[in-house]
Amino acid sequence: MKQLALTLVASSVLLGLCTVTMAQDSAPVAPNNTAVNVRDRAPDAVTAGEQSNAKGDVALTRKIRRAVVKDSSLSMLAHNVKIVTANGNVTLRGPVNSEAEKVAIASKAKAIAGAGNVDNQLEVKGQ
Repeated sequence: MKQLALTLVASSVLLGLCTVTMAQDSAPVAPNNTAVNVRDRAPDAVTAGEQSNAKGDVALTRKIRRAVVKDSSLSMLAHNVKIVTANGNVTLRGPVNSEAEKVAIASKAKAIAGAGNVDNQLEVKGQ
């Protein structure tokens, strides 16, 4: 009888430890966006809030976004870059997976907005 009681107690303790360990392992870890947040607060940083509402700027952004999203060779990350247009000047910002994606997006923007009107600030992830 004592042995059965000890076995039940030991089993309960082990089950409790496993549950705690599993709960700790499944807790999501918040991403560390400190560097990105600091960069976006820089006085010269262009953010989505600076997108002009002028019809021409909105149309230009829309055309570039459509060209980027239409390109199935680009990653989901590349499809989600920021495209900000103000006074006909386009700023591209955000991470992409490769130098090839960076070049492809910039080429599309330059073809639509004109080479002198595109500021390519895209960053290759991990570099």
